[in-house]
Amino acid sequence: MEKEQVSSGNIIDFKVLRRLMQFVRPYKSRFYFLVFLTLAVGVLSPLRPLLIQHTLDNEVASGDYNGMVWMMGILLFLLLAQSVLQYVHTYLSGWMGQQVIRDIRTKLYQHLVHLRLRFFDKTPIGRLVTRTISDVETLADVFSEGLAAMVSDLLQLIFILAFMFYQDWRLALLSLATLPLLLISTYIFKEKIKVAFNDVRNAVANLNTFVQEHITGMNVVQIFASEKREFEKFKAINEEHKQANLRSVLYYSIYFPVAEIIAAAGIGLLVWYGAKGAINFEETGITIGKLIAFIMYIQMFFRPIRMIADRYNTLQMGIVSSSRIINLLDNKEHVQETGTYKPEHLDGRVEFDQVWFAYNDDQYVLKDISFTVKPGETIALVGATGAGKSSIINLLNRFYEINKGSIRIDGKDIRLYDLGSLRRNIGVVLQDVFLFSDTIFNNITLGNTEVTEDMVWHAAELVGARKFIERLPGQFNYNVMERGATLSVGQRQLISFIRAMVYDPKILILDEATSSVDSETEEMIQQAIDKMMKGRTSIVIAHRLSTIQRADKILVLDHGHIIESGRHEELLQHQGAYAQLHKMQYKEIA
Repeated sequence: MEKEQVSSGNIIDFKVLRRLMQFVRPYKSRFYFLVFLTLAVGVLSPLRPLLIQHTLDNEVASGDYNGMVWMMGILLFLLLAQSVLQYVHTYLSGWMGQQVIRDIRTKLYQHLVHLRLRFFDKTPIGRLVTRTISDVETLADVFSEGLAAMVSDLLQLIFILAFMFYQDWRLALLSLATLPLLLISTYIFKEKIKVAFNDVRNAVANLNTFVQEHITGMNVVQIFASEKREFEKFKAINEEHKQANLRSVLYYSIYFPVAEIIAAAGIGLLVWYGAKGAINFEETGITIGKLIAFIMYIQMFFRPIRMIADRYNTLQMGIVSSSRIINLLDNKEHVQETGTYKPEHLDGRVEFDQVWFAYNDDQYVLKDISFTVKPGETIALVGATGAGKSSIINLLNRFYEINKGSIRIDGKDIRLYDLGSLRRNIGVVLQDVFLFSDTIFNNITLGNTEVTEDMVWHAAELVGARKFIERLPGQFNYNVMERGATLSVGQRQLISFIRAMVYDPKILILDEATSSVDSETEEMIQQAIDKMMKGRTSIVIAHRLSTIQRADKILVLDHGHIIESGRHEELLQHQGAYAQLHKMQYKEIA
């Protein structure tokens, strides 16, 4: 398994920030109100030391009891107002965060479902789960407690500095004497925690990928008795995750005590100098009230710096997660909606005209493919694994785009068709039937409200699945569990037939539809296939040559080329590749 590596950028990536602000636009009035609250909270906090100084130097010093009570009332009101504003600020930032996160996750999933299959061929599902769930959830923390809180802390720092220098520039400079030490330690902490964080995010993505892949392929793990070996691999990745987290814990456990010592040293210097100044009040003008106010200021000043360092991890995670989400949203590997043609009726004529196709660059898997299927005809594709059979049906559905040539239906290039209309007119039955953990009805309709229960029953009748459905508890409401675990292979295949036929497609594609069933089930499924193919243009891929002997034309593919074509009897008489395949299956090789 290839491990994912990510790297973090600067603490503030303005390009990423601009992209995120696009999601804030629908809530701009609330955003502006949040900015106002941030300013208000930043201004109110430094007012308390100022009022306490005034109370001590005036009301308390002069023994004015009533004045002191009045000032205590103002302080209490200020504290309540600040608490209310802080509550509204916290709730509103959290509310906005959840709204934005919902919108981002919706857009991300909408983008994912429109990406080409080429993208999913080379991207592990675990990484996409990390993008859609973990990375988006990290962004929620940034919006609710990271960015807004850091802006509030920065504003408080600015206002506190302004108040300190306004009161006494000498005490202000002394209070800031230990600030360089704090800034140096904060910078070192920031660099160390950034590296540790990158390791954590890499480990999370690798864990998600490993667990998803191995749970999906658990039958392979158990068949080959690899439980112990795979468990050891998991332990190694899990150990990397633990060590990365422990490194971040170590840096936090060192940084915060150091920050406390530096802050305490600053207060010590302030008390020493301020006490001397208060004793010589006539010369220095330093009062007890001013000294206590500056002690409060320095505590308030160092607290936001420590909190900014603490929230740096949250913001750093958010920046990296945002970059990865935006990179995914910027991925252009989606099928272009180039067409608008929505035919009311299709005859079902299919033409491949000198088609070339490669999954990767110029490594062509289809080379100069040309053939025509007339309306109502059945064409079969045979050949060894990797010959290009499945690629042909993938191209007809526009799951991938061709490199050269053209594909036409009823004489019109498929790129001119509306994509939804094109795929509704092509019924596809795959060898590996995928069923969701849901009812049979929802697995057939896939949530399309235009498909009625009568339409589903009609399709079930057509493929001969009605009796099997009626015997199930709840019939169409029967829950098949994940991947159809509660149904047999044949039953899952019949459901896939109903799913394909419910739209009454004019073109039918059968990809190895009987290759993984027993002979008795194959006979039942073959009867269903015969009913489905009647009056429809059909393209059949089959390893079992017995299922395609009645096809109007058989194409034999080898390494992306059509090397033979004709009816079953003609190809046998030709004594070429098809005859050889036929002999191998029926063990007629001398």
